[in-house]
Amino acid sequence: MSDGHGAFGALLRELRVAASLTLEGLAEASGVSVRGIGDLERGLRAAPQRRTVAALADGLGLAEADRERLLATARAGRGRGYSPSGVRAVPRDIADFVGRTRELASLAELAETARRSTEGDAGQVTVAVSGPPGTGKTTLALHAARELADRFPDGQFVVDLRGMDVDPPGPAELMLTVLRTLQVADRDLAQAGPQGHPGLYRQLLAERRCLLVLDNARDEGQVRPLLPGAGAGMVVVTSRRMLTGLESVYRLPLGELTPAEAAAFLTGLVGVERAAADPAALAEVARLCGHLPLALQVAGNWLATRTGWPVRRLADRLALEDRRLAALSSGEIEVSAAIDLSYRQLTPTAARMFRRLALLAGPDTGTACAAQLTGQEMFDAEDTLEELVEAGLLGSDGERYRLHDLLCLFARTRLAADESAEAVGRAAAALDDWLLETTIVAGRWFEPDHGALPAGWRGTVDLSSADLARRWLKAESADWLSAFRRAATAGEHARVVDVAEALHWFSDQWISWVHWPEVFNTAAESAHALGDPLLEATQLNYHAWALLVCEGRPHDSVARAGQALAAARRAGDPLQEAWAHQYRAWASRELGDHEASGDDVVRAAELFEAAGDVHGSLQCKHSHALSLMAQGRSEEALESYRRAYAFLEEAGDRIDPHIAAITRLEMHCTMGMTYAQLKRWDQALEHMWTAVHMCHDTGNTSLESRRLLDLGTVLLDAGRPAEAQDVHSRVLTLGTDADPRAVTEARERLDGLRGA
Repeated sequence: MSDGHGAFGALLRELRVAASLTLEGLAEASGVSVRGIGDLERGLRAAPQRRTVAALADGLGLAEADRERLLATARAGRGRGYSPSGVRAVPRDIADFVGRTRELASLAELAETARRSTEGDAGQVTVAVSGPPGTGKTTLALHAARELADRFPDGQFVVDLRGMDVDPPGPAELMLTVLRTLQVADRDLAQAGPQGHPGLYRQLLAERRCLLVLDNARDEGQVRPLLPGAGAGMVVVTSRRMLTGLESVYRLPLGELTPAEAAAFLTGLVGVERAAADPAALAEVARLCGHLPLALQVAGNWLATRTGWPVRRLADRLALEDRRLAALSSGEIEVSAAIDLSYRQLTPTAARMFRRLALLAGPDTGTACAAQLTGQEMFDAEDTLEELVEAGLLGSDGERYRLHDLLCLFARTRLAADESAEAVGRAAAALDDWLLETTIVAGRWFEPDHGALPAGWRGTVDLSSADLARRWLKAESADWLSAFRRAATAGEHARVVDVAEALHWFSDQWISWVHWPEVFNTAAESAHALGDPLLEATQLNYHAWALLVCEGRPHDSVARAGQALAAARRAGDPLQEAWAHQYRAWASRELGDHEASGDDVVRAAELFEAAGDVHGSLQCKHSHALSLMAQGRSEEALESYRRAYAFLEEAGDRIDPHIAAITRLEMHCTMGMTYAQLKRWDQALEHMWTAVHMCHDTGNTSLESRRLLDLGTVLLDAGRPAEAQDVHSRVLTLGTDADPRAVTEARERLDGLRGA
């Protein structure tokens, strides 16, 4: 019995005795049941709402002072103690609550909206809090209810709708539960009858400023009848589902915590001293829990009850993917069990899609890729994906769908348990075939003499332009790379070489992607396995390029180009021999060996000219100018650049548009750097800004980050540090497609500029 409830009961009994009334007499005079009055006096029921207190005061015939005293005592005791099954008062607070600052601010703003509203000029405020299993929806709602208690003086109540039960209670049963919680007399309930309960329910909630949490809703049909629709109160509905069928509600989606919030959550459970002993292990535990509150709670409880365990020990256990979900269980709380409740409510088609999404390697996917998993048409697959989003088992961002890490592990366990190995194998093989076929078609947009889609191609992805092809290759890179690796492991060497060949010119568009050396090295090994020296020379040349441009390894690039040269000579192919000389010249120049570089450029130029290859000839002319610049022969370099640029313009449409564009922007940049050697700053900056704009206009973010870094260097040399700071800051805004090395260097330079 709480003090508030006991105080009200004691006062009620005192006033009843003073009025010389029995329980039966007060019941007859007030309309409140004998049992209800008895429970109140014994403190077995929460202090009643204003309507019931007013009826008791009228029955007692109280004067104004005693009447106000009874009302005040009821207000003080309201909210704790006895309540009907399924309804509870909001707890005092949640000790381990962290984060959710934005969501709490939104709820506070909506509570203020509710406080200002009155019946007739505003509807009651309803908020739908949705999110995947374990995101802490109930915890947020309860914490907010406690924080906002002063805005709702007539009480804060939680109704468990038991939406995950096999047979959850219906609206009529839940409505009656709330009415009893609001202390409606049995006689009034009987008099209204079941058909009158909805009207009574809406009337009572419209009269009161209370906050009602409808927790764990199954669907809109369960919730809709419980929304009052008017009054100055507020209703917060929590559900794994998005409840998109509800109208006139504010929506508050929940995801995982931020890394910092997750670390703070764990620290609160395991203690500051243990957390500080190994912060890296604590961060790893948080990451392996997917920053999901339920998983963090379980992990924290594990550590809190195993005081001898270092945090690293749990991190190592969770690192084992096939055992992670099993490890995330503590007492009656199991992460996998929480997910399973939602999984069991899916339609068979959605359940199959959910399971098979575990076959994808990427962090997210598009509809076309997901459709391959189930063999559905695009629109049907999209409907299925949206069903998973609605169920809280899949996140969405625009046209991309994301499966949370722990949900993916659960999906993998269900895939093994619910489908045969043969069915899974067929689905995975069909996906790989589609991924690699689409990758080849998309990549060939950037190859000379290919470009537009092949006649008769009927793919499910829109690849009608180079820009769309670029977007798809980047978005699905993790998945097509995994398919590429599996093809190599399976000995599908011809397919491996075809994919790498199709991607060669596209790689220039995305030089910061770290997997190009792997792609071309794998293809070189496949070409060798095929016993084809021409294919091997080609892929070795690509690998030499990737080692130099993507990883900055000129020594290794020189060696690889030498191997390519030997293979080209075995094949008797002068064109690949020329490219080997060209790549070796480039790497030698980076090493400062200008004599060797010059010899290779001359030989490459001779071979390209003999073969009539304008693309190779253009690269040689550019390389010659770069070599002169590297030797400090600036005026000669400028003249060489002009000749190379004139050759590019004269060649016209004999040069592929993509190759022409990237060569132009690179020449503008290097000409700018050559003018900078001569301290002709205006000309230098004009060319370098042109290169930056061209990178931006063509969507080549990787190259843009590098060219901005070069521009920043020239600005610093020109004595313009403020402009240099702006340029380096711009590198940090380019997002994940920027070259990571350029981003790191830009950040270091900014630190130096700000400290100067």
